[in-house]
Amino acid sequence: MIERVQLKELASRLIEPRKTIHVVAGPRQVGKTTLVKQLLASASVPSLYFNADAVDADDKEWIAARWDEARARINYSGSTEFLLVIDEIHKINNWSEQVKREWDADTFADVNIKVILLGSSRLLLKNGLTESLAGRFELFPMGHWTYQEMHEEFGWDINQYVYYGGYPGSAVYIPNETRWRRYMKDSIVAPAIEKDVLQTTYIYKPALMHQLFRLGCGYSGELLSFNKMLGTLQEAGNATTLVNYMEVLGESKLLTGLQKYSIDKSRKYRSIPKLQVFNNALLTVMTNGMNFEKAYTNPQLWGRWVESAVGCYLLDKADELEYQLYYWRENNEEVDFVITRGESVVAIEVKSGRRQTNSGLSVFREKFHPKFSMVVGGNAMPLEEFFGGNLENLLG
Repeated sequence: MIERVQLKELASRLIEPRKTIHVVAGPRQVGKTTLVKQLLASASVPSLYFNADAVDADDKEWIAARWDEARARINYSGSTEFLLVIDEIHKINNWSEQVKREWDADTFADVNIKVILLGSSRLLLKNGLTESLAGRFELFPMGHWTYQEMHEEFGWDINQYVYYGGYPGSAVYIPNETRWRRYMKDSIVAPAIEKDVLQTTYIYKPALMHQLFRLGCGYSGELLSFNKMLGTLQEAGNATTLVNYMEVLGESKLLTGLQKYSIDKSRKYRSIPKLQVFNNALLTVMTNGMNFEKAYTNPQLWGRWVESAVGCYLLDKADELEYQLYYWRENNEEVDFVITRGESVVAIEVKSGRRQTNSGLSVFREKFHPKFSMVVGGNAMPLEEFFGGNLENLLG
């Protein structure tokens, strides 16, 4: 398994004096546990690794007992520091209160135990962190695998990456697309919805959540109003319910609805959402009757996949680089993606089989004067170059 770029960054943070708990958070199956195990294998600091996956959720002593083991080890060895790692921490009920108690006890007693926490449920981690550990943690986001990583590890070309997305565990199955789809549904989609969403957030209509997820993934890269969704989904209730469910899917790094870029904030919130998956594999697996050859050989169809893949990349970088992602449309003019951070605005147009020429970028430049504007795909910037670039250089 390759070493992801985040490994070096996490290692550098652990060299710093003990200040906060390091929380490694990200979507399912992006290599969070693997990264931490690689870190432990190369670290010179003594450490303990525990996994709470099979622990009784109501065990109120398990976390304290693991912490006591770390305290005993650091005292017995006479080490000046120690590293405690707990994986799947969210499986323990009231875990954040227990972690807070142990962390504060070490802080008071000047015990230099550094801590890394991991969990497969981003929602449960976030809830616990905001409830009890405010000011005591630093989030370490891990995103989906990039094109470079999938190419280096599995030899994928850019078209395979656009179609199959960036889940490393699924790579072995792509020679048999039927098997790949089954793996994706059973090992990625089902746990993400059933565990990360339905077991962590009160969802009044679970069937509606499933329908919204399937519909939204299939329309990735498309504008679709919530009112139109109401007419498509069964027992949809009202638009507010769909908005709330979409927010939950966004927090889970599965599916979101991008808002329209506007100087007027109220117009942003009233805009028709542009649906966007966080990993293009979700678009593929939720599009019935599709296969790689059918998608790739149809320029208009393939354009959807290309635009959605660019959106996935931009979404994945949003947390790391702390920017907001929008689209822009006015009458018949549009720009696929607009990035904002502070006063910086960057406009990105995807040149695909669906729309080879578009004056929207010129209109947007005249209207909003972005810091940079660029065209990706087609005869413009190759996708490989775009996925391998550094968005930070554009934002300044």
